[in-house]
Amino acid sequence: MAAAETKPRRDGAGGAGSLAAPLALLMRLVDWPMRALQRLIGERRMAYVFILPNLAFFSLFVFLPLLINFVFSVTGGAGLFPSERPFVGAQQYGYLFDCGSFLDPSSCREDHFWRGVANTARFTIFQVTAMVLLSLLTAVVLNMKIRARGFFRAVYFFPVLLSPVVVALTWKWILQRDGLLNAAITSLGGERILFLVDPGWAMFWIVFVSIWAHMGFYTLILLAGLQAIPADLYEAAEMDATPRWRVFWRITLPLLWPNMIVVIVLALIRGVQTFDEVFVLTGGGPGTATLMIVHYIYETAFANQVQNFGLAAAASVVLGVVLFALTLAQLAASRRKGAA
Repeated sequence: MAAAETKPRRDGAGGAGSLAAPLALLMRLVDWPMRALQRLIGERRMAYVFILPNLAFFSLFVFLPLLINFVFSVTGGAGLFPSERPFVGAQQYGYLFDCGSFLDPSSCREDHFWRGVANTARFTIFQVTAMVLLSLLTAVVLNMKIRARGFFRAVYFFPVLLSPVVVALTWKWILQRDGLLNAAITSLGGERILFLVDPGWAMFWIVFVSIWAHMGFYTLILLAGLQAIPADLYEAAEMDATPRWRVFWRITLPLLWPNMIVVIVLALIRGVQTFDEVFVLTGGGPGTATLMIVHYIYETAFANQVQNFGLAAAASVVLGVVLFALTLAQLAASRRKGAA
């Protein structure tokens, strides 16, 4: 009986031993050149060896495209390869910024670019303001001891997991002329509303859909910040009979402010980069009512009958500078949060 019990153990040990030998040999094969390299370049420089593959990958797919894009922005012509494009210097940038008044896109030589800038600014202001306020309200409610709290947290985060194209197609099916919302309106005796054709309604709905799709992510960040606030502060305030609004204003908001800064900056970056939902939902229309700057870059480079890669590249460089400034603001906010 004892022999029968020990037999599987010997088999298992034999299987492990059969795998251990090749692994040990593989480790020795790797160990020898790595030790030789360490003696050659020094222990401190070995870190660069380990990050070199990632750095090469990042350079190939990030730095190189950035360099090519900049080259395109200072060259002209219709050629696709840089060698076929003549150097024009800052001509493309001058074309973009040739305006009588930057506040009046119709006075600009490239009016579609500035209409895209104006629409993006308007969209970002309304979307970020509403997004931050609603995310804060939702996070505060979900941080309370309510029934089915875990369920509602999952529900609010679920749209974040969906593809932007799926989100836009779903809402387009709801908002189109013969869509679900108009069917509900007509069933109640009302008239159809052209939500995606009227300029005012179109801008409202792309803001609404964007908030619906992304609010869960920012709510999660704020909820994590709320849960990090020490509970004894609220207990002390409760013992002093402090009103709830004063507790929120004096305790919750100041301690949550670092998270708020991160949410605001991330929402700004996302708002400036918006493209997917708007492209599928309205296509930039009606006219140029919902044309965003990224959509303008796409159309100028690929969708127009005359493709202007240089002008699109110059517009993307301008956008990149704006995003870089917002990224620096995010890094500064993160460092301030860490110091606090």
